[in-house]
Amino acid sequence: MLRSEIHLTLPAWIHEAFDPDAVFASDQDKVALAIELSRRNLQERSGGPFGAVLFGPDHRVLAAAVNRVVPHATSLAHAENMAYMLAQQRLHTPRLNDVVSPVVLAASSQPCCQCYGATIWAGIDRLLIGARSEDVVELTEFDEGPLPADWIGELERRGITVHRDILREQARAVLRRYGEAGGERY
Repeated sequence: MLRSEIHLTLPAWIHEAFDPDAVFASDQDKVALAIELSRRNLQERSGGPFGAVLFGPDHRVLAAAVNRVVPHATSLAHAENMAYMLAQQRLHTPRLNDVVSPVVLAASSQPCCQCYGATIWAGIDRLLIGARSEDVVELTEFDEGPLPADWIGELERRGITVHRDILREQARAVLRRYGEAGGERY
């Protein structure tokens, strides 16, 4: 019999990782939280070295997630996708900025080709990035997949502003730790 349900979870520690009432006013504060989640995900051995956090117009967390690909045996459980699904369920909409705006995604690393597409569909207004995809490729075994040559321009034409290299060295440190550990599978 084929399974008729999908069940994805985040690690229990994520509920203790930040104060849900906290205000993350600056772009650096937002990306710092995504990087901290990626670091903690490695520390707890609960997934890969990626974190993503969605923020609403009040600069509070709408959804926070980490990579859960290996624990759930699904290639779709990237941190960005997990955060999108949580926020979409919370707001009861597939397009987040139809309900609240602006919606900001802070990602510890540049979205891969899969998460790039999901970012367009999810209704994101601003994208904040720590490490670049070339950092991910350099420091880990991950293949980030192809993006349009002008991927930033493509997002901006769709109303999504992009800010890169926010706390890039801190994000690279998490990727480096993962890579130096031999790309352990969690």
